[in-house]
Amino acid sequence: MPTCRSQAGAFIHPSRLPLAGGWEGTCTAPGHEGQTPDSLAACNLGYASECSWLPADRKSDAVRFAIEQESEARSLVVYVCEKDHLPTEHGKLEFLVHDGACVNPHSDARIQKMAECFLTSRRAKAETSSSDPALSEPT
Repeated sequence: MPTCRSQAGAFIHPSRLPLAGGWEGTCTAPGHEGQTPDSLAACNLGYASECSWLPADRKSDAVRFAIEQESEARSLVVYVCEKDHLPTEHGKLEFLVHDGACVNPHSDARIQKMAECFLTSRRAKAETSSSDPALSEPT
């Protein structure tokens, strides 16, 4: 469960990560709830298959996010849950930009939180790019 943006800078291309940046957090695997993993690298990459805490019986292995539509008023986030690299669930979450509220929250608090973190990372990157013209110029 992501709790705060990672300041460690351990990823070469953090915007390519599933949550559009590195995050720190705690485990939600049965028997390890609230514990901090020794390494969050696998969690941040999306497939933590080498993690010994990962339960064998699970609905999905990873969740991917993308922006379908974005305006000054709202952001429409598409998510896809995967298991064994195949989709198992998909849907859309609509967020109001002015207060960050989700119009139709996901029933799984973990997916909801990851979607919120995805938006936070994207907005932080957009703010950085707009404040530094060198970052928004094509190369």
